[in-house]
Amino acid sequence: MTIKAVPCNIITGFLGVGKTSSILNLLKQKPENERWAVLVNEFGEIGIDGKLIESQQQDQIFVREVPGGCMCCAAGLPMHIALNQLLQRAKPDRLLIEPSGLGHPKEVMEVLHAEHYQDVLDIQKCLTLIDARKLNDERYTENPIYLQQVTIADVVVANKEDLYRPEHKQLLHSFLDSQGKSQVKTVFCSQGDFPFELLSGASGFQLQKCCSHHHDSAAEEESAEEALAINSFEEAVIPQEGFISQSNSSEEFSSIGWRFSPNVLFNHSKLYAWANELLAERMKAVCITESGVWGFNKTPDGLQEIELDDCMESRFEIIASKLDPNWEKELLACRLPSA
Repeated sequence: MTIKAVPCNIITGFLGVGKTSSILNLLKQKPENERWAVLVNEFGEIGIDGKLIESQQQDQIFVREVPGGCMCCAAGLPMHIALNQLLQRAKPDRLLIEPSGLGHPKEVMEVLHAEHYQDVLDIQKCLTLIDARKLNDERYTENPIYLQQVTIADVVVANKEDLYRPEHKQLLHSFLDSQGKSQVKTVFCSQGDFPFELLSGASGFQLQKCCSHHHDSAAEEESAEEALAINSFEEAVIPQEGFISQSNSSEEFSSIGWRFSPNVLFNHSKLYAWANELLAERMKAVCITESGVWGFNKTPDGLQEIELDDCMESRFEIIASKLDPNWEKELLACRLPSA
């Protein structure tokens, strides 16, 4: 079966803005007779967003993850391989791509505009999620990745509107003006809930040579040949002590993640209390507890949890400007005694 002109959308935005929640809401609106595919990139070495999407998915939805930093790095090979595999498996009627909040969306666009995909993909609207409350913070407004996300936007989705004060909307309009995006379509919403009709229509992105960028992650210093092995940490055997961890870093943020053996159970109350007290830019988890399987999502706005049907193993990921060496000890203390 020839794969041709698959409508493709990028859903981008900075850490904790609600990209995964938005994609889950979009999937709920999927026409019943269509097959959709989702390609998810994570800054950390452990895939969690994809597991959350899979746990909530309905029929005719296919998910593929590219953990471990910016998926366009290492000559774009991780993204090419994952994208090709996903397209062949799903043969979708629509493809959604969620780059990492710390990834480089212009370079992702370059990969999608490569000659190989000219007939395969129909690049449609790029949606950039923004939390207007952050526009007084120079860590956002002067961050080159954040500005890239705004630059490529066909639609700006101002998420978390329910938490705005009146001045935040004016702040957003002033910021878009300053970036030459005063005419871009702007939509306000809460909980990432907006109509999927926003996806339709050609993207206005103009392909041009993008700036090179640098990462500190050792994984991204590997040769192109080594990049062909998609995230070996995801496939690593968990040692006898019952868990394995790995970290990643960029110029401004670091991550640490853990995978636990399926037989490791957590105390739900202790785990919730630990997650609730964490001081980090982001914490995500899927975990097996004595009271069932749960997904956690921690941002500076608070902790959300959702009951899941199942997961193969417990996974945790924390992203912060500085990692706390006590986090692992505190997390291990939330385990239940083994039988």
